[in-house]
Amino acid sequence: MRPKSSTLTPNELEMMKVVWGHESAVTVRDVYEDMRKRRPIAYTTVMTTMKTLEQKGYLKANQQDRAYLYRPTRPKQQVVRAMVREFVDRVFNGSSRPLLLHLIEDDRLNEADLREITRMMGKKR
Repeated sequence: MRPKSSTLTPNELEMMKVVWGHESAVTVRDVYEDMRKRRPIAYTTVMTTMKTLEQKGYLKANQQDRAYLYRPTRPKQQVVRAMVREFVDRVFNGSSRPLLLHLIEDDRLNEADLREITRMMGKKR
């Protein structure tokens, strides 16, 4: 049975970041141990979520001995780009301008961030 939505939940994205952070394939145990350092989580929750990520097409599993090894099917940058595009479509009706204005007005951007954005905008022209 395929999940209803292919969009990543916050918990799924957190697990994908762990998977992307490893150089090689990971087991459920690898992800569980990494996530446990950050917050309490059940092994079965990690296992179920990774199975869901496989069903959604974000992970590919191969059995090796008694464990499954998981690898991402898409690079992080590609997934993040699609998530941002989906967000802009959903929240700003496909227009990037309101998002950019919001980010520029946000107090979290420091001078170095603003300089980098300005540099990138000049390069884009």
